[in-house]
Amino acid sequence: MIDRIWARHLGLAAVGFGVAAATVYYLMIAVTLSHLESISGHVPFDMRPVGYSPQEATALLEGLGAEGRSYYLTRQIPLDTAYPALLALTLLATICWFGQRIPNSRLVRVGVFLSVGSALFDYAENLGIIAMIWSWPDVSELLVYAVSAATIVKSALTTFAVLLTLCIGFVWMRQPGRRPSPYGSMNSAKNG
Repeated sequence: MIDRIWARHLGLAAVGFGVAAATVYYLMIAVTLSHLESISGHVPFDMRPVGYSPQEATALLEGLGAEGRSYYLTRQIPLDTAYPALLALTLLATICWFGQRIPNSRLVRVGVFLSVGSALFDYAENLGIIAMIWSWPDVSELLVYAVSAATIVKSALTTFAVLLTLCIGFVWMRQPGRRPSPYGSMNSAKNG
């Protein structure tokens, strides 16, 4: 009975965090990041999964102007402070929910590691973006390379975390207890 309640709470948490994460992501894509790209003429840092050079960073920061840099700090960064935690919580709840019925707990542990790692590197990226904006126009190349590396690692970890979550879901669906019984109800042998 407790397992069922725990499973239900994990499922509800996954859905709730997922809706919140999707909402924040939509706001970033449709509003803040779109605005930053339109005023600067360049793709914002957050949307460059393969990183950026010091020259590209300089072009973006210069293109933003003082008003755009302020907008980045006061609009985009607050949203991107909520998003990594919401995404990680969505992935963690989903992985743990599916992972209850998977005999290979290694997949679950790797999924947890990737989910937490992606959030941590997203926060490192955000701190780096803040540092670049604050230090403008004297942004060091070393800082740009470090922030770009955080962006690349964040993008890779996020991609792997989402793919692994999907794989865990697929494994969960293939578990014998998940298949519908020909008699109409799931787990009829266990319940009967």
